Amino acid sequence: MKIMERAGRKIGLICLAAALMAALAGCGAKGPLDPKDPVSLTVWHYYNGSQQAAFDALVEEFNDTAGRELGIYVESYSQGSVPDLESAVRDAISGKVGAAAMPDIFSSYADTAYEVEQAGALADLSSYLGGEELEKYVDSYIEEGRIAADGTLRIFPTAKSTEIMMINRTDWEDFSAATGAALEDLRTIEGVAEVSKAYYEWTDSLTPGVPEDGRAFYGRDAMANYFIIGLQQLGVEIFQVENGEMTLNTPREELRRLWENYYVPMVKGYFGAYGSFRSDDVKTGDILAYTGSTTSAMYFPDQVELDEGSRPIDYIVMPAPVFEGGRACAVQQGAGMVVSRSDQRHEYASVEFLKWFTQAENNLRFGSVSGYLPVLKEANSTEKLDEVIADQGLTVSPKTYDCLTTIFGEMEGMNLYTNKSFQNGSAARKVLEYHLADRASADRASVLEAIAQGESLEEASADYVSDSAFEEWYGAFCEALQAAAGK
Repeated sequence: MKIMERAGRKIGLICLAAALMAALAGCGAKGPLDPKDPVSLTVWHYYNGSQQAAFDALVEEFNDTAGRELGIYVESYSQGSVPDLESAVRDAISGKVGAAAMPDIFSSYADTAYEVEQAGALADLSSYLGGEELEKYVDSYIEEGRIAADGTLRIFPTAKSTEIMMINRTDWEDFSAATGAALEDLRTIEGVAEVSKAYYEWTDSLTPGVPEDGRAFYGRDAMANYFIIGLQQLGVEIFQVENGEMTLNTPREELRRLWENYYVPMVKGYFGAYGSFRSDDVKTGDILAYTGSTTSAMYFPDQVELDEGSRPIDYIVMPAPVFEGGRACAVQQGAGMVVSRSDQRHEYASVEFLKWFTQAENNLRFGSVSGYLPVLKEANSTEKLDEVIADQGLTVSPKTYDCLTTIFGEMEGMNLYTNKSFQNGSAARKVLEYHLADRASADRASVLEAIAQGESLEEASADYVSDSAFEEWYGAFCEALQAAAGK
């Protein structure tokens, strides 16, 4: 969805005012703030529950400490969900009747920020951050925020995430003891597929009177990540962006590997996707393991709920699996904060708040509740996390702690990647998210119908996992992706 253009004249006037304010403010060494005349800032975000509570607590602390000293007062508002927030921003920038005024700061993923930037509505954060300050942040996080045509910074990294693997330890141990399956097998994507097949066959064998009733072992959230990061691991950048122009790379051989290690296990019932998120599927006992965001750790269930009752389970946290022989590469994701283009005083104050929020101690306090990774290099360590927990007397969920420390242990040798923003990026990503997943779900339903009619799994799935089936999907996928990306 494109940002409407009729904000251009207003933004032009704002830009002129900002330039004048900047010239005037440049005469003062302490910046444009005055504690006797505080500036008020509005922040929109999509945090809810414990994440919102943690964020609001930090905002309140800022207002009572650094904000009071500097002359900044921050008010934060949750817009509900990411789509709700994006809709509110679009309504504000287009001047929709009844829309709220544009906030000073709002959470934004890179694709949405790119749209807003194209409308000229984002502040240049490079004007307020020196080189030494920027060097303190994880390099890839800063690079993601350079979405302006001239490479200047538009997204301030505030809280990031990557993917991990979560496993139902209790049921895994039963399966492992019976079959010899090892956790080490789950470090590769191919290994996950093989273990999932073994789990299906083992669970099927437990009910010899009922054929082909094996259960799924694994699922994953965020199929777009599977494509983007999976191909990166195999040496391919699917969205290659240079100078604002995107080149689409869809090599048949590499995409065949992705197809064979997601679609085929899904169609055969080795993988599963049933609820809104795979943590939901663990809770209902439909799968044992999944790949999802670090923030999902807090939603990993403490018990499995079945028709016959519930039972407690323990958990295992592992790094997300990588393609066999592939590069050590994981997704870097999570919305940053952007600052609306306004005047020098509000922009300066906004950056001051964001710098305070991303200080190691403050950022880790937020991360220890939310599962988000801190954005400063110094903060991404177990030692620093332990120090903050001890100093602040924090109570941290063991799952969240284990999730964060697992990632900290992997970061040194891991390339964190996200593709650069481009026009129609959101639409292209939706193709990655749904095209293969929807087909796999529909074809699995057809396979189950054939099994119900007396066919074996191999008979029922044969046509769906053939070479011709791949070629048909590959052609349709490439066509859909090209159309979405405007190629």
